[in-house]
Amino acid sequence: MDHRSTISRDQSRTASKGRWPLKGLGRDALVASICGGVVVLMVGASYAAVPFYNWFCRATGFNGTTQVATSAPATGPIARKISVRFDSNVAPGLPWKFEPEQNEIEVNIGEVTTVFYTVTNQAARTTAGQAAYNVAPLTVGSYFQKINCFCFTEQTMAPGEKREMPVVFYVDPSIASDHENDGLNTITLSYTFYPVKDPVVKPLASGEDDKRKGNL
Repeated sequence: MDHRSTISRDQSRTASKGRWPLKGLGRDALVASICGGVVVLMVGASYAAVPFYNWFCRATGFNGTTQVATSAPATGPIARKISVRFDSNVAPGLPWKFEPEQNEIEVNIGEVTTVFYTVTNQAARTTAGQAAYNVAPLTVGSYFQKINCFCFTEQTMAPGEKREMPVVFYVDPSIASDHENDGLNTITLSYTFYPVKDPVVKPLASGEDDKRKGNL
C-alpha cells in the first residue's frame, strides 16, 4: 500500500513539473499583451490629445486662444475704449525679421480694426513658418475675435522677400457684461513664428491677396 502511494506521489510530481512551466509562459504572455495594449493606448491618446487640446482652446478661449469671426459684431462698436498692444517673436531656426508696424493702438470695443505686421526673410533660400498666437490676459481670449489673420495658414517666403501681413480683429462687445473685466484697459496680442520643415507647395505666394484695400 505504501509502495503504491509513493509511486502515485512521484507520478504527480512528474506531471506537475511538465505543467507549471507552460502555465508560467501563459501568464507571461498575458501580462505582455496587457502591457503592450496599454502602451498602444497611451501613444494613441498622446496623438489625439493635441488636436483635442487645440479644439478645446479655440472653443473656450482657454490659455488666451483667440476666436475666429466671419463678420463684424451685430451690435456694432460701443463707447468704451481699450488699448491693444502687439508683440512679435521668432523661434530659433527661422531666419525672419518679424515686427508690428504699430506697437500699440486704442480702439473702441466692437470696432473692426486692421493692423499690419512686417515680415522679412533674411535667408538666401526659401523658408516657411507658421505663427502661434495668444492674448493676455489669458481670460480675454474668448472675447478677441479675428476676421482675417496671417496666422490662419503657414507662410512661405522667397529669399530676401519682405511682406506686410494683416490682422483684422475686434474685441467682442459682450466683454462689457463680464464684470471680471471691468478694470481691463489693455490687451496684448502676441505672435511667435515657428519654422516649417516641409511647407505646403502653393501656386501663388501665400500673402499675395492680402492687400491693404481688400482685407475686409
